[in-house]
Amino acid sequence: MTAAVSFNVSERLQYLGENCSLVTWDGPDDPQDPFNWPTRKKWWTIGLGLLASFICSMNGTILSVAHESISKEFGFSDEPFPNSYWITTSWGVGAAIFPLVMFPFLEDWGVRPVLLGTYFCFMCLLVPIGLAGNFATLVVVRFFPGGCVPLMSDAVASITSNVFHGDRAGSIPVCLYVVVYLSSTSLGPVVGASILQYLDWRWIGYIELIFTATLFPVLCLSLPETRGIAILRAKAKRMRNEGKQVYTAEEANPAPWKQALVKSVQRPIYMLFTESVVFVAAIWAAFSLGTIYLFTESVRDVYGLLYGWTDFQAGYVRSAIVVGEILGAGLSISTNHWYYASAARNTEVPGTPIPEARLYPAVIGGFFGVTGGMFVYGWAAYSNIPWIVITIGLTMVGFGTTAVVVSIANYLIDAYSKYAASALAAVGLVENTSIAFLPLAASALYTKLGFHWASTLLGFLSLVLVATPFLVIRWGKEIRARSPFMKEAIIHRQVDSVVVARA
Repeated sequence: MTAAVSFNVSERLQYLGENCSLVTWDGPDDPQDPFNWPTRKKWWTIGLGLLASFICSMNGTILSVAHESISKEFGFSDEPFPNSYWITTSWGVGAAIFPLVMFPFLEDWGVRPVLLGTYFCFMCLLVPIGLAGNFATLVVVRFFPGGCVPLMSDAVASITSNVFHGDRAGSIPVCLYVVVYLSSTSLGPVVGASILQYLDWRWIGYIELIFTATLFPVLCLSLPETRGIAILRAKAKRMRNEGKQVYTAEEANPAPWKQALVKSVQRPIYMLFTESVVFVAAIWAAFSLGTIYLFTESVRDVYGLLYGWTDFQAGYVRSAIVVGEILGAGLSISTNHWYYASAARNTEVPGTPIPEARLYPAVIGGFFGVTGGMFVYGWAAYSNIPWIVITIGLTMVGFGTTAVVVSIANYLIDAYSKYAASALAAVGLVENTSIAFLPLAASALYTKLGFHWASTLLGFLSLVLVATPFLVIRWGKEIRARSPFMKEAIIHRQVDSVVVARA
């Protein structure tokens, strides 16, 4: 593969002119290479991305507490169907579709222009939310901000892979990337309730616009480019302006953007239906993440009927999920040494950790967190039991969800190597589809089955899914041997281990 690419680049340079040359890094220690940046600069860049992701991810659930005000103003009812949730469904559909189509541009244009452009579009799209004249307009305009948010989250993940090399350095940033998205989503109703307690629901959009716009100049001034090919492209452009005939490898041998777009859409869908690991991971992650949104819808009914709480009070109690998500991040980070220790028993690529060891925290989170939390939330739902008990159940679910999603992300990155982006895109497609449609059943589920059996049903489904990592851990070597994508990842890991051993 490398030889073919080099031959094509050489041919292209000869075609462009005899004096043309290739622009590359000025040696392995080139300070412009993001891998060589000071640690402080790396974390500053990741921190800016995480802050942008945090502010924008809140948009997914921030309007969920305003369902009564919105339905009253636009003249529709949430009985027998929760029509007000369509604004979140629209958001989730946009989040599922946009990354598949737009991810190639992140790869080709660089992180900075994509993140800033997407952030600016998101900021502008908050204006019609506050000005919507009817419910249909509100549903439509929510579709586009929903599509912007995962693109910014993907940009954060891309920043991490651009500045940190290796699984050890990238473990904590990946964990933070997941927990920031989850905690922001869970805090959305809390922020919305705080605004709605004093102002009209339209002010949720206005205030969100204000603090989103406040960060934009900071991003414009402080966010550097981290994508290597984009940095080299800018360097080549400056040199051409000085009269030199230089090109990057990508400029000398450009790939058709239509081909990249088709591959971006095609490969994740293909992997979703042909890679059993990707399919199961997508279902498990989608169930765990969809449950957070489902609980966002069920909390107001449970706390309202049992304890007579208002929507505002029920909005605040959702912060318990955030506490659990932070604890889940602590579990994921503190158990990284389990993964590193697995290198001692790796017979395929000696000296490198076993990918399946990434799933150990998911077993704890799935069983004691998501499953246990659902049973607590369901069977402590009696008016004579203090509200703090079922709130602990919410905290347990938040704890387990973070452990599961972080473990799945890390496992797919390790197991699929250069195809990890496509595997994660497949998981994201199913996750966001779950976010869009699963909570539509919340009202009917908790009304028809009752608080106890609705959560019990979810608990048993979670218990079934908890069995999946045991199967992957037990049969992981055989699964990887049958997967063409994983086999290629093993070859890359073997080559890397040889290089490290020689060094």
